[in-house]
Amino acid sequence: MKKPVKSWLLATAIASVLAAPGVTFANAEVEKLSKDPQNWATWGGDYYGTRFSSLTQINKDNAKSLQPIWTFSTGMLRGHEGGPLVVGDLIYIHTGYPHKVYALNQDTHSVVWEYNYAPDAGTDQTQVIGVMCCDVVNRGLAYGDGKVFLAQGDATLVALDAKTGKIVWKVKNGDPKAGMTNTNAPLVVKDKVFTGISGGEFGVRGFIAAYNIKDGSLAWKAYSMGPDADMKIDPDKTMTWTDGKMAPVGKDSSLKTWQGDQWKIGGGSTWGWYSYDPALNLMYYGSGNPSTWNPVQRPGDNKWSMTIWARDVDTGEAKWVYQMTPHDEWDFDGINEMTLIDLPMKDKDGKEHSKLLTHFDRNGFGYTLDRVTGELLVAEKFDKAVNWATHVDAKTGRPQVVSQYSTQQGGEDHNQKGICPSAMGSKNEPPVTFSPKTKLIYIPGNHTCMDYEPFQVEYTAGQPYVGATLSIYPAKANVKTGAHEESPHMGSFTAWDPTTGSIKWQIDEPFSLWSGMISTASDLVIYGTLEGYLKVRDANTGAELYKFKTPSGIIGNVSTWTHNGKQYIGILSGIGGWAGVGMAAGLEGESEGLGAVGAYKSLSSHTKLGGVFTVFALPN
Repeated sequence: MKKPVKSWLLATAIASVLAAPGVTFANAEVEKLSKDPQNWATWGGDYYGTRFSSLTQINKDNAKSLQPIWTFSTGMLRGHEGGPLVVGDLIYIHTGYPHKVYALNQDTHSVVWEYNYAPDAGTDQTQVIGVMCCDVVNRGLAYGDGKVFLAQGDATLVALDAKTGKIVWKVKNGDPKAGMTNTNAPLVVKDKVFTGISGGEFGVRGFIAAYNIKDGSLAWKAYSMGPDADMKIDPDKTMTWTDGKMAPVGKDSSLKTWQGDQWKIGGGSTWGWYSYDPALNLMYYGSGNPSTWNPVQRPGDNKWSMTIWARDVDTGEAKWVYQMTPHDEWDFDGINEMTLIDLPMKDKDGKEHSKLLTHFDRNGFGYTLDRVTGELLVAEKFDKAVNWATHVDAKTGRPQVVSQYSTQQGGEDHNQKGICPSAMGSKNEPPVTFSPKTKLIYIPGNHTCMDYEPFQVEYTAGQPYVGATLSIYPAKANVKTGAHEESPHMGSFTAWDPTTGSIKWQIDEPFSLWSGMISTASDLVIYGTLEGYLKVRDANTGAELYKFKTPSGIIGNVSTWTHNGKQYIGILSGIGGWAGVGMAAGLEGESEGLGAVGAYKSLSSHTKLGGVFTVFALPN
């Protein structure tokens, strides 16, 4: 094995270092902005990531009258993930790599400033694009302390002046030549901005990094795997679910689960979403799949890939961890968002809990944990087509794997067929929404299965380290029951009770839902579709109230806000991402795009490329 990728991530701030007073109030500023419905100031609408708006002007009675009132072309063709931020009079939108960021005036719909990415000396754009898995997408911006933050595809974190767009500072977060990229939306908390790293398909060892918001200097960094100190795990204080209760993880909890030094190229990237509980001072996120996708090459549980993390934002110390899919054999990347909700519930022993964390993993299980302690409360299938595991054992917290669908047991060069879900998961990265009114979570579901053939692959820095060939296709099973059905639908809009772990109701969608949802106090749920529709549905029944086909397929996230007393809805369209990578990158082979090209080839009959921001409102 070659030597591991080394840490070259020392902060190299290039701009002025500003004075410290006031920076600790960035947290309060973002929190205040998030509580004012005229803004949409974070990816999740609030620190909890609920994507719920208290606005009611657009409601079930008048939603049918919605109209697109203005549009803005981003000038970019490839996939547009993430969503707009709205702070005061300005709307901030972004594109994938090579990036553009626009600040738009809400009154004139004109460009206030524009940021155009320019590579630093020594950065090869073609090389960067070559190591970006699944299109050149970016999941959005962060705002705080008068700055807009962008985690660039070339693994550079950039702080832009929110009023002028000028670069305040930028810092290298990773080296694309080793397969490191950034696609995530950062998060501003207190005096820090948080970002992770992408590259699990290139053997990148994942980490979360906290940079000081004023100057970009590194505050702390914690890895997903390796020695305890590297992960900021205290063997005696960091807890995990063990034999039906929380217990210390113990010494070398990660090292003991890897063969040799494989952990050094072990994946566990952190390209998803980050949530925060100000009262607990904890941030929550998931680590991704272990590298390689060939499980035979990396025996052991591969901790702490595929893990939910709770960390102190000031120190990075891990308070608790929970591994969802030990020894992942299917690329059930664990990075999906953690949605924090406050609901009373009792566990199986009658103990009461109210501060909950919910997570809908690609492995097809919907989890509810006590976010204070990390106790496992619920782990149930949110798509009954899931067949790789029968259930999650409540005592051990481990999924019970069905040997027929184990790619480890099938072995190398054996095509294990009929595994549900596919590597895309029963839900991919687009975030859910939680309505405190209905007490339901609404899930953008992905309803596909796969054939999976692992093969030996050798690690070379900066080269793909995948080791599996996939075919992806519709599940042809009922989402609610798992019974066979002929319908080839690939998506599901699902309403879920997080305290019981049960599907309340569900509606089929033709294609996988790849758009982040919002819910509102007027009992609406709004999202986009791969064909390009913006859809508005009744949060109580799922009934469709409005739809409009935007210029391209939607893999972006919906936002809503008010301006001058009027409620608006905004979304980026622009087909691409993993599902649309065939169109975005011009791929044609059935198994190309890690199996996506064949599965979604009919999309080209419904939509074409092109990034457009569309704003909707009721007529005057």
